[in-house]
Amino acid sequence: MDHGLKFSDPARYARTLRRAHELVISGVPQPEIPTPLVESWRRSMALGISPDQHSPRHLHEVSEVLELRRGHRLQQVMPALHDLLADDSRSGRHLLVLTNSSGEILWRVGSPSVLRRADQLEFLEGADWSEAGIGTNAISEALVTGSPVQLFSAEHLVRTHHEWACTAAPITDPATGRVLGVLDVSGPLDTISADTLRMVRCAVRVAEALLGTSDAGVSLGAPSPPRATGQPSARVAPPAAVQSLELLGDKPAAVSAGGRRMPLTLRRAEILALLDSRSQGWSAEELAYELHGDAGTPQAIRTEMFRVRSMLGGAVESGPYRLTPSLAGCSDSGRVLRLLREGLVAEALEAYRAPLLSRSGTLAIQLLRDQLDMAVGSAVRASGDATLLARWLATDMGSADFLAVDALGRLVGRGDPRYLAFRAACSLS
Repeated sequence: MDHGLKFSDPARYARTLRRAHELVISGVPQPEIPTPLVESWRRSMALGISPDQHSPRHLHEVSEVLELRRGHRLQQVMPALHDLLADDSRSGRHLLVLTNSSGEILWRVGSPSVLRRADQLEFLEGADWSEAGIGTNAISEALVTGSPVQLFSAEHLVRTHHEWACTAAPITDPATGRVLGVLDVSGPLDTISADTLRMVRCAVRVAEALLGTSDAGVSLGAPSPPRATGQPSARVAPPAAVQSLELLGDKPAAVSAGGRRMPLTLRRAEILALLDSRSQGWSAEELAYELHGDAGTPQAIRTEMFRVRSMLGGAVESGPYRLTPSLAGCSDSGRVLRLLREGLVAEALEAYRAPLLSRSGTLAIQLLRDQLDMAVGSAVRASGDATLLARWLATDMGSADFLAVDALGRLVGRGDPRYLAFRAACSLS
């Protein structure tokens, strides 16, 4: 069997697996089905699970699961896992699932259409997806083997699961090695890629790293676990509250309430500039396209957003990604626009000290940069103030503003040295 077809031609690969599945179930060995998988099918059927069974057993009502979540340690890392792997946009195609150590689903996140498909299989909160609950699946295999696992189509025992591809890995307690639960990413067959298993493994490592700190999840807004009196612990300081963003110039930074500057990479600054530009927020897909074009992937954005949110604490919200109300409009570029709206043109020009993210060549940022230039230039030209016009033309942002040069000439005369100097500079730019 050509296992590469799983990614290049998933429909053809699924047909091959289904034929092998039917033969093995009827008692005819098939070498293309690994022995451990066949053994899992046999254990499941010995427990009373039929390949034609549709529904898993249910251990709790969905309403009861809310209480189970509050007392579970994985509550601390769910925000991070959401940032890294969830796709709950309208067009999202995969489901993020988190179970407890016995395979009972406690969380699931996905688009409305994927959730509806999952509902049809009763792949929902409170359902038991262990071997005994619904037979061989990625979650049960991760619990049995203690390792990451990927099941595709008819590798599942139950036939109604053959339209799904699932990747799962156990999350363990770093202190005890005890399995706390299973992280699973599931979706239609064509959603699987060669990177899916790697991404799930990386997300598990992030979760376990957070669990390894006494304040796991604090930076993402999750509650800290209760700690017994006198229990020793090295506290990890949460990120400082962010008060403003410096996005003008070539050294972007987030500024804490205490005035400490936290330098930003160019990519993170570009993300924050886009978030700052739109109050309704952005989906991961939209940000991926704006920053990377057709080559962008939502997963890359979620990974970067996890890092941004870890650094800035609660300053960025998700679903969609947006700045919190306390930070919205609190960038230096946002202050320029606010001053213009208030009619304070001189103050806006003073605040406009450098171009927006001057090192960025990303088209979306270039457009925001041009819009800011146009807003300031238009306000300065409309002011009818020769001093402001001269100040604007002396900046990098206004040096090529032919309309401002013409406006200055009308105010001070075509023979004025200032007009002549700026006209010469404009003609050279």
